[in-house]
Amino acid sequence: MIALPYIEPVFRPPSEWKSLILQVTNGCSWNRCTFCDMYTQPQKKFKPKLQADIERELESVQQTGAHVGRVFLADGDAMTLSYRRLKDILEAINRYLPDVSRVSSYCLPRNILRKSVEELKELKELGLKLVYVGCESGDDKVLECIDKGETYASSLEALQKLKAAGIKSSVMILNGMGGVRYSEQHAIHSAQLMNEAQPEFLSTLVVSYPLGEQRVVDGFGGDYQLPDTYGLIKEMEILLSHLELESTIFRSDHASNYLVLKGTLNKDKEALLKMVTTALNRPGVIPLRQEWQRGL
Repeated sequence: MIALPYIEPVFRPPSEWKSLILQVTNGCSWNRCTFCDMYTQPQKKFKPKLQADIERELESVQQTGAHVGRVFLADGDAMTLSYRRLKDILEAINRYLPDVSRVSSYCLPRNILRKSVEELKELKELGLKLVYVGCESGDDKVLECIDKGETYASSLEALQKLKAAGIKSSVMILNGMGGVRYSEQHAIHSAQLMNEAQPEFLSTLVVSYPLGEQRVVDGFGGDYQLPDTYGLIKEMEILLSHLELESTIFRSDHASNYLVLKGTLNKDKEALLKMVTTALNRPGVIPLRQEWQRGL
């Protein structure tokens, strides 16, 4: 294991478990989403890291002789950095760690919109092959209530821009984010967003509030209730039934999910919907995760 001077806590997507985590910023540039407690600690105030410090860390990794094939740029949204800063970082990665075949990052749609397709294409050529886009929902009312700072339109434009640049996108939709009141429209509009964007990867996880849900309740004007297990699976049924994807790898297997679903859409859509329908109508036939088995 390669030890770097991280400002904890540091988060990464589950699929980046083999990657070198290179912390090029601390915290999140937005950090106002009511559902997210990832960067609320005092030490996680947003700040970009100096290029000289990043290069010192890369040099220290080089000196270990470890083979590094993938790098994940932390923290919450390295894509908030300018095109010039990202270019400098990617060039340094290539210089110190020439075996790296893929660099990835979390990303807010607004920070993609600040870069041209030509700039994104150049970053892709330098190794930025994948970004994880937390759309959370395709419903403008839900996005407003959670203070996401994005809309259906801004998310779609960013995803289309990434596709035009040849950078793959892995989109996250939060099951339950609309609460009971907006569950159906949250599912339908999220599916519509994905249908227009056609991302390479799509995943869902069940929203949870380890530090309490009061901020979320306040954002919804006091009218928010997380759907129960049946409601969450019903929402998944609505989402899947409205998805029309050409070839998107779909995962709903995060530790927070009650019902584990995996496949390629639309190829496996019928089979996945059958699992969901069975879970709804024939309880116990398809095993669900118990509360003690679930986590963040």
